[in-house]
Amino acid sequence: MTDSPEQQPAVLRRLRRLRPAFARPDWWPLPACVLLGAACGLSYGMLARPEYAATSYAMVTAGKDVDPAAALGYAQSYGRLATSDATLTYAKGAAGEPVRELRAHVRSETSPDSPMIAVTGVSADRDRAADIANAVTEAVVVSSGHVAKETGVKLIKFSHAVPPVDPVSPSVPLGTAVGAGAGGLVGGLVLLVRPRAERRGVTVQVPGPAQGGASDERELVR
Repeated sequence: MTDSPEQQPAVLRRLRRLRPAFARPDWWPLPACVLLGAACGLSYGMLARPEYAATSYAMVTAGKDVDPAAALGYAQSYGRLATSDATLTYAKGAAGEPVRELRAHVRSETSPDSPMIAVTGVSADRDRAADIANAVTEAVVVSSGHVAKETGVKLIKFSHAVPPVDPVSPSVPLGTAVGAGAGGLVGGLVLLVRPRAERRGVTVQVPGPAQGGASDERELVR
């Protein structure tokens, strides 16, 4: 026969009140959201189409009578021109894509400390990603050669893009971890904003009889 809560030892009652918060029945949205987010992240990692990224590099070199610091400024300018319509129109033949699609599959990056331009091609096909990067880089180099006498700087191709081995799209473990984290965040927000469905009991100590200085525990409802 099970003892009533009033007949159970005080130590057991205290241990039950110290149980983890996530083990309480009203905290079920948190683990549920974590599991749902992990399932969504796992599904995305398994079903998402893999994408590959290949990068080629070009470098700006200054002429004899040109301040070497000017190469940094021209590198920034040529980096912005790499994704312009004029450059993409010239590169669309070698890249094998129209300008509208090519614009969505190429990006360029420059550094304020180095006269280097990085052109990255992204595609579901690893060979096509390398072709896009090389075609756009070649187009920028050719365009810069038309004004090399006026600017005093020259843009040269520094590194050739090669087909990548691994995709850059999120992997299955990463997608699962991100989904679980997002689910935990949503579950925590749900616990914060939802109203409490029931009132909790608060245990206080009421002084007992004078014999032995014992105390009596009673549970009051707040």
